Amino acid sequence: MTDIEIGRAKRARRAYAFDDIAIVPSRRTRDPEEVSVAWQIDAYRFELPVLAAPMDSVMSPRTAIDFGRHGGLGVLNLEGLWTRYDDPEPLLEEVARLEGTDATARLQEIYSAPISAELITERLRQIRESGVTVAGSLSPQRTKEFAKTVVDAGVDMFVIRGTTVSAEHVSSQAEPLNLKEFIYELDVPVIVGGCATHQAALHLMRTGAAGVLVGFGGGAAHTTRTVLGIAVPMASAVADVAAARRDYLDESGGRYVHVIADGSIGRSGDIAKAIACGADAVMVGSPFARASDAPGRGFHWGGEAHHRDLPRGERVAFEPVGTMEEILFGPSRVADGTMNLIGALRRAMAMTGYTDLKEFQRIEVVAE
Repeated sequence: MTDIEIGRAKRARRAYAFDDIAIVPSRRTRDPEEVSVAWQIDAYRFELPVLAAPMDSVMSPRTAIDFGRHGGLGVLNLEGLWTRYDDPEPLLEEVARLEGTDATARLQEIYSAPISAELITERLRQIRESGVTVAGSLSPQRTKEFAKTVVDAGVDMFVIRGTTVSAEHVSSQAEPLNLKEFIYELDVPVIVGGCATHQAALHLMRTGAAGVLVGFGGGAAHTTRTVLGIAVPMASAVADVAAARRDYLDESGGRYVHVIADGSIGRSGDIAKAIACGADAVMVGSPFARASDAPGRGFHWGGEAHHRDLPRGERVAFEPVGTMEEILFGPSRVADGTMNLIGALRRAMAMTGYTDLKEFQRIEVVAE
């Protein structure tokens, strides 16, 4: 790929966001009813290739259960309000009433309460007893502290999620998490990320992860690009990590690691484009924050929004458009891609002649 000259001392590679690309129709079309959007990772099969992001504005134990019953995987934030407070509902109401710059400072106060191992166990038990697949998320910094609690609570899928996660974190302050040793010792599949480059993804795949999350600096509630100046356009990031998956498949003699796009997926077309670029599934936050039954009550924020020293996110307001079920399956009352996400994915695949997700990854795309 040709580099672009930024100036005499710096060159850059051209990268593309989802908004910069489009899917090209093929010679064949199909009926949407003939399309399968099912996805399987490890021993777990899901009817939808969608993970609900571990954000308090989107996932509570109740919404994780509902999402699982709809066929997706709801991931609970195990460092969120549900594991810090016996009853976080009054705090969620308060967050929805905050105004302007008061929101960040108050979020920092609310999330300064300690995480309770007992509440982690209780929340995961609640999800497990519903019969859906149980998934919980910790940051790399908290993984060692609470991993045993999470596994003992009966989690099916362990998610290690951060702004960026590397297999080679260097620290002189504390012993870093050795991902390879950690994953090897666990009895449950691990999804880890984010990452945004071929090399970083390849290193994460070599740790034994079942899936890697792709994304850095994106998302509706993130200000990482503004605060740190770091971001990678998602279409290029997903395609680069998909290439790492292919290279690791050859290197490992056939071990397949799933690529999950996580960031900058706000509308149904973004889901189709992510899969077209090579993703096996997507992790979605902001579209579900628009649900009338979402915990955030019309607001959306992530863990970066309440960082103690350097917040890199904000509380974003959304106009609710429908229930979570309607956002997933319709019927849609708007024409902007915020409702009937799965119906739109099925139609995109049908209009281009593909019957399953693995085939759809081969579709031609163009840069606009």
